[in-house]
Amino acid sequence: MFRIFYLFFFVFIFSSCQNEPKKSVGSIIFENKNIEETDKPELDLVKTKKQAEEALQFCKSKKMNTDFCVLIDMSLHSGVNRFVVWNFKENRISGKYLVGHGCGTNSWSSDESKENPEFSNEDGSHLSALGKYQLGERGRSDWGINVKYLMHGLENTNSNALKRFIVFHSWNLMSDQEVFPNGSPEGWGCPTISNNAMRKIDPLIEKSAKPVLMWIYK
Repeated sequence: MFRIFYLFFFVFIFSSCQNEPKKSVGSIIFENKNIEETDKPELDLVKTKKQAEEALQFCKSKKMNTDFCVLIDMSLHSGVNRFVVWNFKENRISGKYLVGHGCGTNSWSSDESKENPEFSNEDGSHLSALGKYQLGERGRSDWGINVKYLMHGLENTNSNALKRFIVFHSWNLMSDQEVFPNGSPEGWGCPTISNNAMRKIDPLIEKSAKPVLMWIYK
């Protein structure tokens, strides 16, 4: 009789120890997931559409490509998609990708300024520069899929782009998927995307009969 009681008591205690932590752990995981999803920033479509409208008028006035443009919203965390290919004809986003920015005085290839990057037009600053760019000549890059496009700065904020060797290229370290809460690796000022992203975008730019606009803004 004593053995039966002892066995029943042991099973009851063991069962309680097994079940209670599962509920608690499950609840914690569920709560953390909700918090992470809530905190994750996203592209503001209203803001993007407004930028696209202004971009279209600019492209018409400068006789640039009016089929599509590239919009980069640097106000967003670098771990989320903030590089947009905007289709003017259909008035919508046709592609969203990660894009890296300049590291400045931080470590090269780190993500130290993923939330609050600085910007500069100064040579040697290792920072990205805001403003409208005309994507120029296609050439060979030592990075990514070995394709680059020269970037002609069209404003006072980015007029030194060519002098600074700021170009649009891909980078092996860039991810195809969002990496938030981590950030994208930071280079010396060039807007960098993943190799697969460049494989999709390169043919669009290369085949364009008119210069393509890239607009980097906050």
